[in-house]
Amino acid sequence: MYPFLRMTKELIVNARAKPLPITGTHVSHHMCWPWDIDLWRELNNGRTLTLYDLGRIPLAGRTGLTRMLIKNRWGLTMAGASVRYRKRIRTFVRFEMHSRVVGWDDRFIYVEQSMWLGGECANQIVYRSAVTDRSGIVPTARVVDALRYEGPQPELPKWVQAWIDADAVRPWPPQA
Repeated sequence: MYPFLRMTKELIVNARAKPLPITGTHVSHHMCWPWDIDLWRELNNGRTLTLYDLGRIPLAGRTGLTRMLIKNRWGLTMAGASVRYRKRIRTFVRFEMHSRVVGWDDRFIYVEQSMWLGGECANQIVYRSAVTDRSGIVPTARVVDALRYEGPQPELPKWVQAWIDADAVRPWPPQA
């Protein structure tokens, strides 16, 4: 089940949080509960993706993206993801989540998130997200303009660009 209570808590906690620039980092704190684990008593890989919502949605609120989406009657969707798992998160362990926009191209916004145990990264994900309207994907130039961002467009990290390039040659639809 979706963690509605946890999301509500995050939205309440962050309702008065200091606004962030579009490239700012939102830091949040969470716990791995028994309903988050798999058979090996660690955070389930699928649940990890759901828990990343607990950082990404408040990030959207703090950067003004949520208000801008509502104002323009736009939506937000995920168009791809690449994840790495490196350290187990066990039941009742507290962890810190970092969420930030690393950049954008003409169609997509790239969001990096990571979960930390002390000073060690447990896992990391990069999402390709798109703002949408009834006609499809809204060009990021319009999105950035609607956010009133006037700074330079951040250069995508090399590893993100390499993922974009690799994904461009991945066959679609996949072979049945």
